Amino acid sequence: MAIINLFVEGGTVGMCVLTLLFIALFFAAWKAPAWVRETGLAALAGGFLWSIIGFMQMGHVIPECAPDVDMYIVWGGVRVALIPAAYGLIIYIVSLIIRIVHKPRL
Repeated sequence: MAIINLFVEGGTVGMCVLTLLFIALFFAAWKAPAWVRETGLAALAGGFLWSIIGFMQMGHVIPECAPDVDMYIVWGGVRVALIPAAYGLIIYIVSLIIRIVHKPRL
């Protein structure tokens, strides 16, 4: 699966916000290393928030519009709703790696 497809499936607004936080992470690593941890945590929280919003949308649509929906469709929605959380987690892991590299050596 192509990265652009995952980006679109995850929701363009939330994924754009996470991408801006990813860019801000590298800017913080360059100019303000003390903000790397906070930027990574913001991306992690934003990814989970966007996933929760996706689950809430599924919870509203399924009972109202299609109460007899197939489980394959529901699990496809769960997969799509978890994409921003995975992206936020990747950004947080990158922030941890950057912090390890920037730590002062003993």
